[in-house]
Amino acid sequence: MYNWNTPKEHLQPSKQTTVWKLNQLINFGLNGEKIDFKLVRKYWKELSLDPKRKSFIHFLLWGTLS
Repeated sequence: MYNWNTPKEHLQPSKQTTVWKLNQLINFGLNGEKIDFKLVRKYWKELSLDPKRKSFIHFLLWGTLS
């Protein structure tokens, strides 16, 4: 993931960092990385996604439309 506004070396491992990284990957592109769907499921309620994108990802993860 390429992020122009936050140096990765300044991030401490935490729940907030994980949710932030998932939001960045989903909203702004993967840039060659893969998303761990277990983490997406775990933090689903905390993710801030576009409603249509969130509906599509919900369909991919659980097979039903939200």
